[in-house]
Amino acid sequence: MAMIEIRHVFKWYDKFQVLADCSTQVEKGEVVVVCGPSGSGKSTLIKCVNALEPFQQGEIVVDGVSVGASATNLPKLRARVGMVFQHFELFPHMSIVDNLTIGQVKVLGRPRELAREKGLNLLARVGLSAQAEKFPGQLSGGQQQRVAIARALSMDPICMLFDEPTSALDPEMINEVLDVMVELAAEGMTMMVVTHEMGFARKVANRVIFMDGGRIVEDDAKDTFFGNPRSERAQQFLAKILHH
Repeated sequence: MAMIEIRHVFKWYDKFQVLADCSTQVEKGEVVVVCGPSGSGKSTLIKCVNALEPFQQGEIVVDGVSVGASATNLPKLRARVGMVFQHFELFPHMSIVDNLTIGQVKVLGRPRELAREKGLNLLARVGLSAQAEKFPGQLSGGQQQRVAIARALSMDPICMLFDEPTSALDPEMINEVLDVMVELAAEGMTMMVVTHEMGFARKVANRVIFMDGGRIVEDDAKDTFFGNPRSERAQQFLAKILHH
């Protein structure tokens, strides 16, 4: 069974259609990169996966749980689906280690000492042990995004969603975040990643989904997508993005 199944999903904002008949699936351990021009619906699509965005038609199933079903416990589902945003969404008034501890205690019911220990281990994993007692405002953007990834991992997610995790970073900080994501992929984490970082896609992705106008235009193995994109729109997109 696929970890994430997206079947014929449609979404509107009033009369404006943002997703049109989107279908794909992500197998366990697979890394799928979602790319496309601004406004193509890619961020909306992955936000629908953990119901941060509602959708009006179709079905999304995560590890056997239907996201849109009225009986689904969405807080419980979201606790199992790690989400990393463009902006880091850390609590500014809490220390870094407390940012990693609070969700484990409040949502998972983990004892505080165990939660703190896990948080410290994950900070070590992303190379930030020395920053544990600092506050988010004292860290660089790249460091804050690595904390955000560690925080998502602290909840023991079954899969991870990334919504343009490097787009708000200075160029020299991008690689330190991508390196953590590359490690995660190598360890077999199931990932859907919205990004313009085509180098990351070439290195790590199993598949690339290209969106335009709210539709999935291409959904191919990465070698096929980069080597021989079928649609003219994807060819134009790659020609622009790969020449910069």
